[in-house]
Amino acid sequence: MTQQGVRWTADQVLALAPDAASRKAGSKLGAAGPWSEAGSTDEGTVWGLCRGSGSRPYRTVIDIADSTGPAYKCSCPSRKFPCKHALGLLLLWAGEDGTVPRGQVPDWAEEWTEARKKRADDKRAASAAGSPASGDPEAARRRAERRAEHITAGAAELEQRLADLLRGGLATAEQAGYGLWEETAARMVDAQASGLAARVRELGAIPSSGPGWPVRLLEECALLHLLDQGWLRRERLPDGLAATVRSRIGLTGSADGPPVRDHWLVLAQYDTSDSRLTTRRIWLHGAESERPVLLLSYGAAGRAPELALPVGLALDAEVSAYPGAGQLRAALGEQFTPPVPTTIRPPGVSVAQAAARYGEALRDDPWLDSHPVTLGRVIPTPDGDTWQLADGELALPLTPAALSGSGLWRLVALSGGTPVTVFGECGHRGFTPLTAWPEGPGEAVPLC
Repeated sequence: MTQQGVRWTADQVLALAPDAASRKAGSKLGAAGPWSEAGSTDEGTVWGLCRGSGSRPYRTVIDIADSTGPAYKCSCPSRKFPCKHALGLLLLWAGEDGTVPRGQVPDWAEEWTEARKKRADDKRAASAAGSPASGDPEAARRRAERRAEHITAGAAELEQRLADLLRGGLATAEQAGYGLWEETAARMVDAQASGLAARVRELGAIPSSGPGWPVRLLEECALLHLLDQGWLRRERLPDGLAATVRSRIGLTGSADGPPVRDHWLVLAQYDTSDSRLTTRRIWLHGAESERPVLLLSYGAAGRAPELALPVGLALDAEVSAYPGAGQLRAALGEQFTPPVPTTIRPPGVSVAQAAARYGEALRDDPWLDSHPVTLGRVIPTPDGDTWQLADGELALPLTPAALSGSGLWRLVALSGGTPVTVFGECGHRGFTPLTAWPEGPGEAVPLC
């Protein structure tokens, strides 16, 4: 990305915005008018002074080559991350050549970049040296045993509550309301089983959610019962499946898989939020290994996570997998070059192959809602009140979530009735398109 002549697109820059208001405000600052003394280096530093309402311009500096995505510093009082000035400066930098020329980094920007480098070096040194204060292994083992005991007690209690629900009939779930499920979820939090708590909360939203809700409730209860039983009998499971059960329960291990170096294509990035947490999901595809990888990062409610990799970039980096059979989550390791735009796209498969891949993934992880897949040469087609992606032989319906956003219309406009390549998540609810490419040459178009 910092190679001379290689620029991001406006879509890739605006994908970093924490919200729609920031995208709008940042777009207005993407012109040369309010900026002065803007400059950049081949090493990935971009800086500039932006005229604001005060007597002094805001100082904005960006480290584009940071291993977790762009890092920002601005003297404005905004608490958003990145602020509109950082977005505007990136848009200006991504525009016409010469608008942000190469130059000598000013003292105020260099001070920030050098401080960041020192912190990164100190962190790497501490990691290499190990942490003698990390704790007594025996004490850690005892803590793990105590937590396992709490989870076992919570799982046993949840089993009893599921049995009571089925004994009394599913209609009682509608009469009891959401309070019953929230109280049960709180008990699972007390048992230190956050994964069980999350699934219980999802159960609470099913009663009275529309036609067929008792069937959906029974299906989810069955999956929750299966997870409970997996935990209670984890010693009898194969190692990979046992690791998956622990992860689904809420005991996520460390990313201790061997590092895999590849040119990783950024296929999709999107956020989901609740009252406590913002979760960012970034899908990568290995150009050589053809391996899909999921990066997760988190931010406090209302704040965007720090890791940001806009769609359409590629990075030469290592990733390490988390434990679990069929688990695609990994941690981003050493990055050997800054991310750069790429025209490479993943190979597409047919609708039938996509459904088969999801079925195969369910053998390793029965609780999997969806599986990443790239569909080749499909056409968005209306089907009554919904839409589907058809390839001439079969069609996949779109999920309700895909129908409610603007991404569907971007996909329809990109296709214009002709085949497109679409990356997304294929699951039992249908297909959620996340990114698309036109037939022939063309840039990736984010749909989320």
